[in-house]
Amino acid sequence: MKNVVIIGASGHGGMIMDCLEKEGKFTLVGFVDSFKPKGTYINGYEILGSENELPLLMDKFGIDNAIVAIGNNFTRKLMVDKIAEIAPSLHFVTTIHPSAIIGKNVSIGKGSVIMPGAIVNCNSRIGNFCIVNTNSSLGHDGNMALFSSISSGVCTGGNLILGPYSALSLGARVIENISIGEHSVVGAGSLVVKDVGCHAVVYGSPARFVRSREPHDAYLSGDPVSNQCSPVIHGI
Repeated sequence: MKNVVIIGASGHGGMIMDCLEKEGKFTLVGFVDSFKPKGTYINGYEILGSENELPLLMDKFGIDNAIVAIGNNFTRKLMVDKIAEIAPSLHFVTTIHPSAIIGKNVSIGKGSVIMPGAIVNCNSRIGNFCIVNTNSSLGHDGNMALFSSISSGVCTGGNLILGPYSALSLGARVIENISIGEHSVVGAGSLVVKDVGCHAVVYGSPARFVRSREPHDAYLSGDPVSNQCSPVIHGI
């Protein structure tokens, strides 16, 4: 089996670790993380160093593959871009937990993660570097653009179009034939019954427009503090 490293040793990194272990397609060498001490261990795996050390780590440990464990969609994109410059020969891989259900004629891009209990229904398209989180459901003919994410417990109807970098938070529900623009966030527990534009924050039942947002704005509880961010949004 080929060696793989996880970029990011947060709780999300632990979930990806579990997917990789149970899928059994790669040998996990360890974590790469700039914020945790090198040489320490998490879940039995060593923090090998920071992303800036990747060329050396690739030679030392025979690493050919990586997966980025960063929950914030835009921050994940920035890290992918950085790694592509530092270590252009490193391959980004996809992992699918064995308990996930993948329908017929589904495509899943590189660097994406399908978590335990997720359901991806037939004829759906998941782009590069996406997250389909625990016990969530992507309806038939859904289309998740690159760097988008749906959180735990999300349920979407058929023909969803989820734009680049956009996120559906914990337990959100989306009826059929909905389009959501790029860089938008649907708050936790919301019910989306009409299209959502770009750079928008919406929440409620039914979901209503609350404010505009920039790509770098926080929306996860682990993100840097943002005065613009409502607690309702947290928890993807």
